[in-house]
Amino acid sequence: MVAWNEYKETARGRGALALELYVVESTPSGAPEAVKETLPDHLGYQRDLEERGILVLAGPLSDPTGEDMVGAGLIIYRAKSMDEARSLAENDPMHSVGARSFTLRKWLVNEGSLSINVGLSTGRAILS
Repeated sequence: MVAWNEYKETARGRGALALELYVVESTPSGAPEAVKETLPDHLGYQRDLEERGILVLAGPLSDPTGEDMVGAGLIIYRAKSMDEARSLAENDPMHSVGARSFTLRKWLVNEGSLSINVGLSTGRAILS
């Protein structure tokens, strides 16, 4: 097994982006009603993190077939440490009231592409 920071430096050395982010997989752990009741507070929390530049991406996950919603979600944070990311996840209303539980991992983004089309007169942005 390779140490995380050692691998991160190796990735940077070969020219990879080596952007360290934090990934939360959130899964239902309480009654379905608790998730529904907590959703407005959860979305407000997510919006606040987005406005502060902390939330990278977030949204629901399907079941393995891609056909059904299972109540799970994926959240990606910008944070300075695992402790900071853990605190962000713990303070999410879904987790703090026990409607969902979560796992947290670091994610080293090395490859890929992202396209953003911004309409200058409309202010509309399309992410693809």
